[in-house]
Amino acid sequence: MFQINTVNKISPAGLDCFDRAKYAWGEELANADAILVRSASLHEQEFAPSLKAIARAGAGVNNIPLDRCTEQGIAVFNTPGANANAVKEMVLLGLLMSARKISAAMDWVKTLKGSGADVSKLVEKGKSQFVGPELAGKKLGVVGLGAIGALVANAAEALGMTVYGYDPYISVDGAWSLSRSVIHVNSLKEIYENADYITIHVPATKETKGFINASSIALMKDGVRILNFARGDLVEEQDILDALDERRVKVYLTDFPTDAMLDHAGVVAFPHLGASTPESEDNCARMAVQELVDYLEHGNIRNSVNLPAAAMPPSALPRICVIHRNIPTLISQISTDLGGLNIENMLNKSRGDYAYTMLDVNQKPDDATVAKLNAIEGVIRVRVIG
Repeated sequence: MFQINTVNKISPAGLDCFDRAKYAWGEELANADAILVRSASLHEQEFAPSLKAIARAGAGVNNIPLDRCTEQGIAVFNTPGANANAVKEMVLLGLLMSARKISAAMDWVKTLKGSGADVSKLVEKGKSQFVGPELAGKKLGVVGLGAIGALVANAAEALGMTVYGYDPYISVDGAWSLSRSVIHVNSLKEIYENADYITIHVPATKETKGFINASSIALMKDGVRILNFARGDLVEEQDILDALDERRVKVYLTDFPTDAMLDHAGVVAFPHLGASTPESEDNCARMAVQELVDYLEHGNIRNSVNLPAAAMPPSALPRICVIHRNIPTLISQISTDLGGLNIENMLNKSRGDYAYTMLDVNQKPDDATVAKLNAIEGVIRVRVIG
């Protein structure tokens, strides 16, 4: 029976996808085969040798030590797109609030409490300070056209905005999902020079950290409105605050606030609520569980953030799954060390410095054969299914 450690509260809609005859789950199970996690940090956690996979019920994986997992042969999965609609709706709310000064207006109107019959007159007299532009006819730059960015781009176009999209790594599915009216640009400079509003939808990596900074803001239109519902590290805190003070940026709207932002008049801050809907939590949990089941039972890798995508149809034959470094001649060494076993079906995929090989063989390898495979230089983990 597979043992699944659940970290955070996981939606029952996901846990119900486990076959109770094959899986047991709960907190702090000994010798777990996999971990299900939402936002809790695993960076300080030691992983048992039995751990084969971690599934994050959500998109971001900055709470998981990816390099350490890869070195230990632990597949890490996320759930791209499962919470996309929830985040899209939050971004649309953000667009409206960045334009119409809704947050400040709501705070102000509460100060009229106790004015009695004069409230209506005071509202009419004071409302002009909260005038803001309509979205229709304005230009929106969408940086990142993945599951969320594409939905935002399409929705903004439907609101009458002219939408510019930038994503040098856009997938075929992502391209097909975009409205034909979205203008696909080839550089961030084109976004910066044209957009009245900019919304960010890229992962936090070494390359993207702080890419919204003094230099990039200098290329933007004066009075640009910037929305960041992706990751706080994408924007340099002091640079955005300076730009707000200088009125280079009209408003910065984010659900990754810092202490310095909380009392700044140009910042509209939320708690991190983008995916906090029951529908999103259910979708993420279901997808995470399905990824774990497919990997644990069949060796298939779908939506991994540290290993290549690889999938073969389920087979009645024993299946050998090998996580290894992407180096020459290693596949031939694996084939040689199988001894008398015949390979009936084989798949090899690579991703950067790492690779994954699946082999269906005519009979189950014995312990000595598995040990020989594990001893090959460059092999990280060998697992036999069936």
